[in-house]
Amino acid sequence: MTGIRIDSPVAESPARSRFEIEPFGTEHIPIADRRSAPRDLRTILFGSSLTFSVIIMGFLPVTFGLGWWQAASAVVVGSALGSALLAPTGVIAPRTGTNNPVSSGAFFGVGGRLIGTILEAVASLIFAALSIWTGGAALVGALDRAFDVHSDSIELICYGIISVIVTVVSVFGHGWMVAVQRVMIPTAGICLIAGLFVYGGDFDPSYSGGGYVLGSALNTWVASMLLIASTISSLGPYSGDWTRHISPAAHSDRSIMRALFYGGLFGLGGPFMWGTFIAVCFYSTGLTDGDMVGGLMRTSPIWYLPALVFLGLASGTAQAVINTYGTGLDTSSLIPALSRTKATLVACLAATALVYLGHFYDTIEPSVTNVLTLLANFSVPWIVILVIGHLRNGANYDTDALQVFNRRETGGRYWYSGGINIATVGIWGIAATVGVLFAANTWFTGPGAHLLGGLDIGFVLAGLIAGALYPLVGRIEPAPVESAVS
Repeated sequence: MTGIRIDSPVAESPARSRFEIEPFGTEHIPIADRRSAPRDLRTILFGSSLTFSVIIMGFLPVTFGLGWWQAASAVVVGSALGSALLAPTGVIAPRTGTNNPVSSGAFFGVGGRLIGTILEAVASLIFAALSIWTGGAALVGALDRAFDVHSDSIELICYGIISVIVTVVSVFGHGWMVAVQRVMIPTAGICLIAGLFVYGGDFDPSYSGGGYVLGSALNTWVASMLLIASTISSLGPYSGDWTRHISPAAHSDRSIMRALFYGGLFGLGGPFMWGTFIAVCFYSTGLTDGDMVGGLMRTSPIWYLPALVFLGLASGTAQAVINTYGTGLDTSSLIPALSRTKATLVACLAATALVYLGHFYDTIEPSVTNVLTLLANFSVPWIVILVIGHLRNGANYDTDALQVFNRRETGGRYWYSGGINIATVGIWGIAATVGVLFAANTWFTGPGAHLLGGLDIGFVLAGLIAGALYPLVGRIEPAPVESAVS
């Protein structure tokens, strides 16, 4: 068994610039080659969130009919809940030296871990496309407002420019990604602070909303709070993309959890609240078409347009990078013949293709939002199982056995039954199914959600069921045992 002694000295490997192309994919990263720290987690969460694809989540509760205080409290509570779910997901990868989906093989089996790989790849791909969409919309809106110029060709060119930048940064990897986010924090942060003064004159804290989409203030508040919580917790499957670069010999689990919690609570919670502020400014003055980016472009003074373009273009690029980077890792683990670099190129091409499809087919963009809400029903119970499993095994992993699938081998400690831990996968399947039955979106409303007046509590129930049933898995199936690798 390949254990990790966190109290042992760590030998330094030869100096390697963090601006070189990252050489590591989902294979185990030696401790001596891990150069990241918990502060980088805060940097990633703060820097990548100062953009419209995140801000719009805070805008939505007001469009659902909530007033300022209702929406603001939903954002605060949802951010705290989502951050609490996110925080423990970061402590697994430092012990395994690989990302969370591959690490999940310890509990789901080295074949069953493909569940996490697919969940992360789909979510990352969609978030990347949303970031490119909103970035392109900001740039096109600014050009239209400033120069009365708008055409499909300009919009397509804008998407292409963003995609190229995203690809370059994603291919270079973790070091470049962190460096880009460090630039975003002061620059995009200043843009958002300036926006408080630009739109502050229209802000009415007494705005009470109305026309609740779920029929009552309570149901709409709960739905809004859960939307915020699920957005933050959705980062759980790929928090290990970043923490696998952290040495457990140098940094404690507590410091990692603290960085992820505060990064989620303030790094994402702050932009959410800015979106709520903007929504109240719009709705209290009669701008009720629900188009956040378009509304910003139409109502801002000309001098503030460059700041909005920066939030959409530069910050949107920073957000897309963390997603295409994660998709590249997952693609390389799905197709071991592809290196991380080649897999990232494939991921970026896929995200770009999805953006262009969304441009030509209007139903694509709202559809991906529905996919994201549905994914929470599958990813939250997966996260719950991962965290409970980590605690149950005392944070001890056979890091070599986790790589069996990547090496196209069979056997090892986590082979279970043909590479799948049937009991664990079954519990996850039950929890996810119940979650979908209580889900609600514009595609369909599950029978459970119908009973609750259209309230979507699917991912909450899915997580609770996984948490209740998974501790029983040890009684259903014995702990993993060593088997011959071939």
